[in-house]
Amino acid sequence: MRKVLLPSLIIIAASLLVMRIFYLQIIDDSFKLKSENNAIKKVYDYPERGYIYDRNGKLLVANQASYDIMVIPRDIKENLNIPEFCALLNITPEDYEKRVAKAKVYSPRLPSVFLSQLNKNEFAAFQEKIRKFEGFYFQKRSLRDYEVDYGANIFGFITQVNERQIAKNPYYNSGDLIGKQGVEESYEEILRGIKGVKYIQKDKYNREIGSYKEGKYDTIAVAGEDINLTIDAELQKYGEELMINKRGGIVAIEPKSGEILALVTAPSYDPGILVGRQRSKNYTLLYHDSIAKPLYDRGLLAEYPPGSPFKILTGLVALQEGVVNEQTTFMCHHGFSYGRGRFMKCHGFGPHQLHNGIYNSCNTYFAQAYMLTINKYANPGKAVDVWSDHMRSFGLGQFMGYDLPTGKRGNIPNSKTYKRIYPNGGWRSTTIVSNAIGQGEVLMTPIQLANMMATVANQGYYYTPHIIKKIEGEKIDSKFTTKHTTSIDQKYFPPVISGLFDVYNKGTAHALRVEGIDICGKTGTAENFAKINGKRTQLKDHSIFVAFAPKDNPKIAIAIMIENGGFGATVAGPIASLMIEKYLRKKITRTDLEIRVLNKSLASEYAKLGGMNEASAIESTPKDSLLKAKIIAPKATAPKTEAKKTTIDTTKKN
Repeated sequence: MRKVLLPSLIIIAASLLVMRIFYLQIIDDSFKLKSENNAIKKVYDYPERGYIYDRNGKLLVANQASYDIMVIPRDIKENLNIPEFCALLNITPEDYEKRVAKAKVYSPRLPSVFLSQLNKNEFAAFQEKIRKFEGFYFQKRSLRDYEVDYGANIFGFITQVNERQIAKNPYYNSGDLIGKQGVEESYEEILRGIKGVKYIQKDKYNREIGSYKEGKYDTIAVAGEDINLTIDAELQKYGEELMINKRGGIVAIEPKSGEILALVTAPSYDPGILVGRQRSKNYTLLYHDSIAKPLYDRGLLAEYPPGSPFKILTGLVALQEGVVNEQTTFMCHHGFSYGRGRFMKCHGFGPHQLHNGIYNSCNTYFAQAYMLTINKYANPGKAVDVWSDHMRSFGLGQFMGYDLPTGKRGNIPNSKTYKRIYPNGGWRSTTIVSNAIGQGEVLMTPIQLANMMATVANQGYYYTPHIIKKIEGEKIDSKFTTKHTTSIDQKYFPPVISGLFDVYNKGTAHALRVEGIDICGKTGTAENFAKINGKRTQLKDHSIFVAFAPKDNPKIAIAIMIENGGFGATVAGPIASLMIEKYLRKKITRTDLEIRVLNKSLASEYAKLGGMNEASAIESTPKDSLLKAKIIAPKATAPKTEAKKTTIDTTKKN
C-alpha cells in the first residue's frame, strides 16, 4: 500500500497542475490583460466626478470637458514632425523631449500622460492632425467647473497621482486624477466614481484591429455620487467678504447637529485657478507664498491661545468641582496678587461673582476659581489631570474626528506637561494660573472654539463637527450622529449662559447687539508674541469672539479669530454679530457694523512681522496676485507660549 500511495499522490498533484495551466492558458485568458501585452491596448473611460451642493441644494462644483494627450514612447516614429507637433500644443521642443523622457522612465510600452487638461479650444487644432503623430492619442475626461469663487479650502482641488499613491492604491495609474485637500480628498472614493476600460486588439504591425474578445472584458464607467455639504453657501461667501484684508478663521456650527455652516480661512483664493493647464503654475505660486499662506486653513490648523473665551470652561469646571457657586465672591482691585512679586492685572474693580465675572470678563474671578480647583487636591499633578479630563470632554487637546483631511489637536496641559517643564517639581496653582484665562500652555483651533460654544449652547453635549450632509444613495458615518456628553452636569450651564447673554446686554459686547436676536457671546484678547530678527517681540493682540444664538433653541454657534486684530469687540465681535444675523435673517440691519468691518484693513499690522512698513508691503504685492483677499501676512502658525510666567499683564477689556 505504501508503495502505491506516494506515486499516486505525485500523479494526482501533477494532473491538477496540468489542468490548472490548461485552464489559465486556453480557457481563461483574462491574465493576458494583466501583463504588458503588446498586442492589447488598454484604454480607460473616465467617469464624471460627483457634483457638490450646499445644504440648500445650491450647486457649488460641477464638471467641464477636458482632454489629456497620451503617449506610448516605443510607438513614436522617428520621422515625427516635432516642430509642427509642438506648435499645435503650444510647447517648446525642450518641453517635448523632457515629457517623452519622463514617459519612458514610467514605461516605454505603457501609455502615460504627455500633456494634461487641455480645454476644447486648445484641443481642437491638435485633434484635426492627431493621425499624423503615431504613438500619441487623446483621452477625454472631466475637470472641475467651480460655480462659485469662494470655499477653496472646503473643496480642495484635483491633481495627478504621484508614484507613492499609485503604489499604495492599484486603482490609480500614471496620469490619473485624485482629490487633494478638502472634501475632494475626504470623499475621493465616493466622488471619483469607477473608471471603465476597453481592451483593443492590435496586429503584428501594431495596428488596431478591434475589440479584444469582442469586448468580453470591457467595463463601463460609473459616475461618482453627488454630495450635499452642510455649508450654507451664502454664509460662507459673506464670511469670506468680511475677512478681506484680515488674517484668521471663522467657524460656524449648528449646535443641535454638529453640521459646519461656514469654514472661512483668510486670506483665500478663487478655486477656479487650480483648474486647467495653468493649475500647476498657480499652485506653485500659492504653495511658495510664505507670507500670506493661502493654502493654510487657519480654521482647522492654526493653534492660538484662546484668551478670555476659555474662562467659560474655567467657570464650569469650578462649579462642577464644587469650589465655587453662583454666589461665591472675589474682590477685584484692577487685578490681584497671587504671590510675592506676582500680580495679574484686570480692568475690573469691586466684587465679582460668576454672573458679572463673565460679562465683565474679570481676570481676578476666574484666576481665583482656577486656583481653588487646583488647590482642592493635595497633589497638583492629580488636580491638573482632573482639570485636563474635564477639558478633554469638550473635545479639546485632541483631534476632533471631523471629516476633513487636515487639523491640529491644540494643547491642554496635564501633569506630564509640567513634569517635563519642571523636572524638579515645585510647581503649584500659582505657577500655572495663566491657564485660567486662556493663556499659559493652552492652545485651541478656531473649530475647537466653535465646538466649545456649540456644547455650551446644548448645555453639555455636542456632535462631532462634520461637513457632509447627504451622500446620494448612502448614509453618512454614524460617528457624526453620536452624541458626546461632557463631564459637567447640565445644571451648571444655565448660570453661565445667563452671564454670556449679558455680555451683549451690559457687558463687553453691548455695542454689538442686534435688535430682536438674543445672542450669547464672549469677547477675547490673546497676547501675541513673535521672534523678529531673533528678538522676542510683543505684537498687537489677537482679536477673538465666540457666540451662539438665539439664547433659547440655538441655531448657530460661531468662533472668530482675527490675528493682530486687537480687542475682541473691535474686529472679531462685529463679524460674529453680522454672521449670526446673516444666517438667521438672510439680511443685515447692522449696516454700521458691516461698513466698519468691510473697511477695516490689518495689512499694516501684518507688515510689521515682515519687517516692512505698510507702503512697502503694498508695493511688494504682485499686481497679478492670486489671493482673493490681497494682504501681506506673517506665517500662520501661532507663536509658542512661554512655559514659565511670573507676571501676567492682561488689562485688556475682554
